[in-house]
Amino acid sequence: MVRYQPPQDWQQWVEWLAAGLHGRNRWRLSLMFLGIVFARGRRTVTTWLRAVGISDDFADYYYFLQPLGRKSKELAQRLLALLLVRLVSGKRVLLAVDDSPTKRYGPHVQGAGIHHNPTPGPADQKFLYGHIWVTISLVLRHPQWQTIGLPLLGLLYVRAKDIAQIPNKHGWQFRTKLELAAGAVLRFADLVKTAGKTVWAVVDGAYAKRPFLKPLRATGVMVVSRLRKDAALRTVPFQPQTRQRGRPRKYGAKRIHLARRAAHPSGWQQLECLIYSQQMIKTIKTFLATYRPANGLIRVVIVKEPQGCAYFFCTDPAATPREIIETFADRAAIEQDFHDVKEVWGAGQQQVRNIWTNVAVFNLNLWVHTLVECWAWHKPAEEICDRNDSPWDDPPRRPSHADRRKALRRQTLHNEYSSLSAAHRLSSKIRFLYERLLQLAA
Repeated sequence: MVRYQPPQDWQQWVEWLAAGLHGRNRWRLSLMFLGIVFARGRRTVTTWLRAVGISDDFADYYYFLQPLGRKSKELAQRLLALLLVRLVSGKRVLLAVDDSPTKRYGPHVQGAGIHHNPTPGPADQKFLYGHIWVTISLVLRHPQWQTIGLPLLGLLYVRAKDIAQIPNKHGWQFRTKLELAAGAVLRFADLVKTAGKTVWAVVDGAYAKRPFLKPLRATGVMVVSRLRKDAALRTVPFQPQTRQRGRPRKYGAKRIHLARRAAHPSGWQQLECLIYSQQMIKTIKTFLATYRPANGLIRVVIVKEPQGCAYFFCTDPAATPREIIETFADRAAIEQDFHDVKEVWGAGQQQVRNIWTNVAVFNLNLWVHTLVECWAWHKPAEEICDRNDSPWDDPPRRPSHADRRKALRRQTLHNEYSSLSAAHRLSSKIRFLYERLLQLAA
C-alpha cells in the first residue's frame, strides 16, 4: 500500500468527514480520497484503489461504498459545517441548485434510465441513458478569483417508471427533482441558521415552481430565479385602512403582463452590477407583484438585453435589483462545478452498478472537488500554478481547478520526500532527480 502524506489541514478535514461513518470503516475514506486525487486514465473505482496500492482486499472497499452512499446526506452536512467555519464570513449563505446527467452503459446499472440530454452536441442526441443528479453547491466570492462553487451533495433522481427495477432491499422511494432539491436545501438551511446566518437559494427557471418555492419560503429561505414571460403575476392587493370582515386579500385583482411591462418605454433605470467578474451597466425595471407559486409577494426585475428582455424574481420583496441580478449571475458557478467534476475528476466513469454505490462515488467526486478548493482558497496564485513552462498562456488568468489538484499532488509528494532521512537528501543529484520526477508525477 502506498503511504502518501497529504497536508495536515487536508488530513484533518478528511478525518472530520470520516467521523460521521462507522468507526470500523471510517479509516478507508482517507485512502479513497487520495486514490481519487492520484488516479490517472479512466477514473474507475479500480483506478482509485490502484493509485494507493490496494490490491488484495479491494472487495472490502467496494462494500464500504454502499454504507457511504446511505450516509451521504450526513457527510454533506459535516462538509458544510467545515466550510462555514473555514470560508464563510458574511451573514448570507448562497446555495445553488441544478441537475446534470452522467452517461452510463449497460442495462444492469441501478437507477439509470433515459433522460433528456441538455447538451445534444453535433450529433443532436436528444436523449441519453444514465443518471440524473440534483446537486447543491455553496457559492462564495473569492477575494481574487471571484465566484467559485463548492459542491456539497448530489441526489440521484430516478423516474417513477424505473423504480420497479430497483430491489426493495435498497429502500428507494420516488421523489421528484423539486422535492429532492427542496429537502436538501431545507436540511442545509437548518444548519446555516444555527450559525446565525440567512440562506438564499438560486435556481434556474425549471425549479421556480410551487413544490420548491412554497416550503422554502415557509422556513425563511429566499429564492432567486428566472421568471417565465407568461407568468401569472397579480398586482399587490389594496389594504383598506378600516378593518373589514373576512381574511384580507393575498393576491391582487389585476393581472400583470410582463411583455407589456417590458414594452412600455417608461420606468427604466441604469444600474451597475458585478456580473461574471466584470462591472456592467444594465438597463432594468423593477416592481412588486404577487405570485401564487411563490405563495405571496415577490420582487420582479426586468433586464433589457440586446437579444430581448430577461425576467427574474426574488421571494424577498426587500431585495434590491442589484442583489437579484448578481445572485443569478453567480449561479453560473454550479455549471463550472459540473464541468470540473466530470472533466477533471471523471464523474460518471466509475463502473459500479449498485444504486447506493453510485450515490457514493458521485458524491466522493463532489467532496474531493470541494476539499481541493478549500485547501487552495488562501494560497497565492504563484504557489498553485507556475506558468513559466507555458509562456503562451495568459499569466493573469486565475488557476484552474486542475491546477489546484496538481498543486495538492505536488505538496503531498513533497511531504513524503521531506520525511526521508537527512542522509538521502544530501546529494544534489538526488534532489534534482526528485524535482524532475515530481513534475512528471504531479
